[in-house]
Amino acid sequence: MAGMSAGRSALRMGPAELVQAAAMARRFYLEGKSKIQIAEEFGVSRFKVARVLETALERDLVRIEIRVPAELDAERSDALRARYGLRHAVVVESPAEDDESPDPENLGEVAADLLGELVNEGDVLGLAWGRSTIHMAAALDRLPPCTVVQLTGVYDAGTAERGSVEAVRRAAQVSGGEAHPIYAPMLLPDPATAAALRSQTGIARAFEYFDKVTVACVSIGSWEPGISTVHDMLSEEERAHYASLGVAAEMSAHLFDAEGRRVGRDLGERCITVEADRLRRIPEVVAIAGGQRKAAAIGAVLRSGLVTSLVTDRSAADYLLTASSPGPRPALERADPDTTAGGR
Repeated sequence: MAGMSAGRSALRMGPAELVQAAAMARRFYLEGKSKIQIAEEFGVSRFKVARVLETALERDLVRIEIRVPAELDAERSDALRARYGLRHAVVVESPAEDDESPDPENLGEVAADLLGELVNEGDVLGLAWGRSTIHMAAALDRLPPCTVVQLTGVYDAGTAERGSVEAVRRAAQVSGGEAHPIYAPMLLPDPATAAALRSQTGIARAFEYFDKVTVACVSIGSWEPGISTVHDMLSEEERAHYASLGVAAEMSAHLFDAEGRRVGRDLGERCITVEADRLRRIPEVVAIAGGQRKAAAIGAVLRSGLVTSLVTDRSAADYLLTASSPGPRPALERADPDTTAGGR
């Protein structure tokens, strides 16, 4: 983290100054001592210590390097966090191949490490359906003891073992906690069928945990084939209807326009999913999404105020950093855009 280098400009300091500055810098940067402790040791004021440390940096006696793994882009991450008011933003390197494929698998790997930081013992972890969350669960290798609950039904009940249910089981196995999966499709033919399924014992038990979730992982889809599972589950007529409402993004079967306002709320009545209002009350909601084809959709969901943190890639981050203003209510404030402009 800190190295000593008697650069050319440092030669302007006298030998006693050089030795003292080197010793103080070592105490401060390498040994972690405070300026007050250093001042007491050398019999000077803490203001003198501060000046010496500042001079050591200016004259190249001390060089500080900040290193993060090559796959992480610290500069873009910090810029994205600040621009959208996020609690955490992690930008990873985009895949070398430029095939515009969404959600590269390395997002899931980084998100798994992030969960290891965010989840504490006794937390309730919620996992929504999505390819990125499935990749994340597969990459988990550490997680404090916690309860894991499924937040949405599955894309296809026939693939439950390879999807959301297995992701919940995997996370619970790593943490050593309880698993509460949902054995039901995400989208049902009508509200009555969805209501009947929600009242079934196993599903109702999972729903009881929704208000207890402290950390949630969600995926984001743009409104186009192959990028949104909800889009793919609907008929052509239904897709056209929601498109006419201005839908730009989908997350956990909730639809959003480009400004982050919820549209097509009737769809939620047919879905097995956590309600948007409950998502807004969860302290930490981590979205995992990347790729150029999802970039605009990610921006829309960030404007909704439902997400607190984001794991994405450079191609999506570059779009988000140059897109139009994220709006007056950054994600960290958890504000609902519909409070100032009614949803449709």
